[in-house]
Amino acid sequence: MYNLIVGFTSGQASPDRVVEYTDNAILQYIAPSGAVDPARLRNLPTLLMPEVQDGGSRQVARVGHVEDLTLTGGLYRFRFVPTPGLPEIDTSRIEDLAQALQIDRWEFNRTHWAVKDVDLYAVVHESILGPTLGPKVFRLPTELPTEPDLVAVMMPFATDFATVYTSLQEAVAAARMRCFRADDIWVNAHIMDDVINLIWRSRIVIADLSGKNPNVFYETGIAHSLGREVIQITQSMDDVPFDLRAIRTLTYLNNGEGRDGLKQRLTERLMSLASAP
Repeated sequence: MYNLIVGFTSGQASPDRVVEYTDNAILQYIAPSGAVDPARLRNLPTLLMPEVQDGGSRQVARVGHVEDLTLTGGLYRFRFVPTPGLPEIDTSRIEDLAQALQIDRWEFNRTHWAVKDVDLYAVVHESILGPTLGPKVFRLPTELPTEPDLVAVMMPFATDFATVYTSLQEAVAAARMRCFRADDIWVNAHIMDDVINLIWRSRIVIADLSGKNPNVFYETGIAHSLGREVIQITQSMDDVPFDLRAIRTLTYLNNGEGRDGLKQRLTERLMSLASAP
C-alpha cells in the first residue's frame, strides 16, 4: 500500500478529503475503529504531487514518507520526507502510470489523500527509473529513514553470548543510543527481512565476529555495502578473516573484567561516531 497525496503539498490536509478514493478493504486497515489511525498512514510509502492543472506549482512528484502526522486545529498536519536517492518525477510520467498506480484520471485534478493497494517502489523502479543494481534475495526497505540513535547488533544468538549482549546494551545506553538484535524485533515473517530492516534503519552496526559465525559475516558485508558505520569486535583475532583485518577491531575477553573493558571502549567509540557530522 501507499499514500497518494495530491495537492496537499504544504503539509496540511483537510480531514474530509483524507482517504477519498480509497477501497473499503483498505479503510478497514487504516481506520479500524472508523477514525483514521495516523500511525498506519505514517508507515506507508508516499507519493506527493500537485494537481496537474495547478499552473502555479512545479509539476513534479516525489516519493518518500510522512512524519509527525497529527490532527490539530481541524487539519491533518504532516511533514513529508523524500526518500534519499530517488529523483523528482515529472507528473506526466505519473499520469502515464495511472493504471499501474490505481489512480483514476479525475484524481489528478482533485486535492485529496488516498491510500492505494500497490507496491509504489516496485512501480517507480520498474516503470520510471528503469533497472537498478540491487539485491535479488531480499528487499531493501528504502521507504524507511535512517534513525541516528539506532545501533544494530550482529552476533551469534548462542547462550554464551547473552552476557556479551547485555554489555553491548549497556555501552549503547551510556552513549545515549538504542540497540537491537534481529531477535528483539518481529515485523516480518522471515527473520532475514527483519535483519535487513534493522541494518537499513541503523546508522551504526556492531558486529561480533567471535566464532566465525557465517551469518554475522554475511550481515557485516551487507552493512558495509549500505555504508553503515561498522564497529567490529571479537574475542580472538584468529576469528577475523583476512579481508576484514584491515578494519580496526575491538578485542575482548568474555569475562567480567573483559566485558567491562569492552563496554568502556565501545561507549567511547559510539560517542565519537554520534558526534561526527
